[in-house]
Amino acid sequence: MVKVALEETRVIIRRDIDIVLACQKARALAAQLGLSGDDQVAVVIATSEVARNIFKYAGQGSIVISPLYRDGQNGILIVAYDEGPGIPDIEQAMQDGYSTGGGLGLGLCGAKRLMDAFGIASELGKGTTVTMKKWSC
Repeated sequence: MVKVALEETRVIIRRDIDIVLACQKARALAAQLGLSGDDQVAVVIATSEVARNIFKYAGQGSIVISPLYRDGQNGILIVAYDEGPGIPDIEQAMQDGYSTGGGLGLGLCGAKRLMDAFGIASELGKGTTVTMKKWSC
């Protein structure tokens, strides 16, 4: 695959509409990088989940969307971070069905399943950072 010269995009998450904007930006970059339609959908859903968590639990934060290149392969990097309350037990938060906010408890674990790489770091009182990658086929 040909390396495409693209730049990172940052979306500040403060309102519901910012979640939509982050998803649109992630999908547009994934398409430009040549990810399949199914992979674009996976990127949008995963971005929506982490952006919604920022809004719901931290009140505000950022999503940074960047192109990745590896051995002739294009990919996308999504980094979501906030300075919210943090996650007390990451292992528990990553379990299917676990929710502190009354949802289905599928957000973080669902995002992990959709992406090729997923990492999460959190410190109580300091915030959370989620890092996700998706590579073209």
